[in-house]
Amino acid sequence: MKIIVLMKEVPDTYGERTLNLETGLAERGAGEVVLDEIGERALELALAQTGSIEDLDITVMSMAPESATATLRKALAMGASRLVHIADEKLAGADLGLTADVLSAAIRRAEWDLVIAGNLSTDGSGGVLPAMIAELLGVPHASALTSVNITADRVSGTRETDSGIMEVSAPLPAVISITERFPAARFPNFKGIMAAKKKPVETLTASDLGIDPESLDTPRSIMLAVSERPARSAGTKIVDEGDGGEKLAEFLVQNRLA
Repeated sequence: MKIIVLMKEVPDTYGERTLNLETGLAERGAGEVVLDEIGERALELALAQTGSIEDLDITVMSMAPESATATLRKALAMGASRLVHIADEKLAGADLGLTADVLSAAIRRAEWDLVIAGNLSTDGSGGVLPAMIAELLGVPHASALTSVNITADRVSGTRETDSGIMEVSAPLPAVISITERFPAARFPNFKGIMAAKKKPVETLTASDLGIDPESLDTPRSIMLAVSERPARSAGTKIVDEGDGGEKLAEFLVQNRLA
């Protein structure tokens, strides 16, 4: 079975994030960058199938700047078989629609049975990319799964809803997205790090995928406005002088919180 795991490089989840107020894009060079944690969990799910699925082959695919190769190599050290890195300066700042088109084109040129992605990235938080890719590929999409079972011809799992737990399944080929309910990824060991140096890394551009470079000169979406997040103001302090309950009730009523 051939599994493709979609991963991306993001600003450090626990670091300070800033926007370029002229372009509206994240200042990705302003701090540390890491593999998105939900992508690592998706890879861990794929790696966990080793032993239960014959001839398992795992490809990590990412659309990211050329400088992201070093970050993405961690996925190879974790156990992925190969890396497909789509790096093209004209794809900088791509919106969800263009990203879905590019990744779908890269997936089509590969042999695959299942695509695994996280349901929500920690930088863009779009939450729709796996569904868009499935639509473009013309295959089923099982979203926001909290458990997954993969067989030779089908993928199934559960999805939590407000009213309970939903059981879903789809024939392969298919696209699935998972939530953070899955286990955290393993740490690469020394053997994996050394083996990663010999694993294939394929770098592609938009033209390699049959996308007209001139079409990328015209933006598909336009940022209308961007503003800096306002500084956090001091909260209201209520001092209990025997009437703390009354003051708290009055504050809640005034702010329409009660």
